[in-house]
Amino acid sequence: MKQDPNRYPLLAAPHIRLSGPVDEAMYASFRDQLVAAPADGTLVVAITTLGGDPEIARAMGTDIRMLRDFHGREILFFGKVAVYSAGATFMSYFPVEHRFLTRRTRLMLHERQLTKTINLSGPLRSCIAQLKATLHEIEHSIMIEEEGFHDIVNGSQVSFDELHEKAPANWYIEAEEARDRGLVLDVI
Repeated sequence: MKQDPNRYPLLAAPHIRLSGPVDEAMYASFRDQLVAAPADGTLVVAITTLGGDPEIARAMGTDIRMLRDFHGREILFFGKVAVYSAGATFMSYFPVEHRFLTRRTRLMLHERQLTKTINLSGPLRSCIAQLKATLHEIEHSIMIEEEGFHDIVNGSQVSFDELHEKAPANWYIEAEEARDRGLVLDVI
């Protein structure tokens, strides 16, 4: 299907362009570009990322949500080439009708990762506390992950259960499938 190149003219010149790992440097760039963006009208945020820190993605997403909720701004998500992991977490803060991908872009959704070595040392009761603290960290990370999974699929034809089932094996979703399944509005 040939698409009208003038259908979404704002996507041709995003106000905020993010690329690379989702980390503190990206967040600083995001904030600087947000301050420099026009104060009124639709705002377009483009991102290309192989992933990174999910908490930084959540912080950027919260900034977007607050701007939308408190100022009534229409803000569009524009994923380009790769929107993996923390990039998909960031995407979850945009309603599906405000999400776009370029052709041949891939989304990658997966479970949160943890690498941790536990060295128990000291009185036995303190060892129990150390283990409980790690267990609480894992339990709360799972709750945060599931909140994000619900947000990613909200309004789409993808169920939470399907995402939950496919996420452990890194679910790669091609742009057209993402559109056809309602995870994004359109492919450009």
